[in-house]
Amino acid sequence: MYQDETLICEDCSKEFVFTAGEQEFFAEKGLTNKPKRCPECRKAKRQRNRKKLYDVVCARCGAQTKVPFKPRGDKEVLCRDCFNAENAKHQEQQTPQEEV
Repeated sequence: MYQDETLICEDCSKEFVFTAGEQEFFAEKGLTNKPKRCPECRKAKRQRNRKKLYDVVCARCGAQTKVPFKPRGDKEVLCRDCFNAENAKHQEQQTPQEEV
């Protein structure tokens, strides 16, 4: 059904093969466009788009964690669990209580 197809990478202009297996995978996922970049350029693009993560210690529980922003030092930084607990606490306070 599918046949290997040679394409040209729009970044490096090298030829690469869009295999029958890759075409089948694209079709299963509902992807209709052919890849524009060779596997090496796709990988390089993904690496450029990754956010830098910073190591921090949670101000509440002391756990080591990573955050996608550079801590400034003037505000506490929380791990995911403490952040979610704090967020839930604030939401409960903002939700009006129904009177019986």
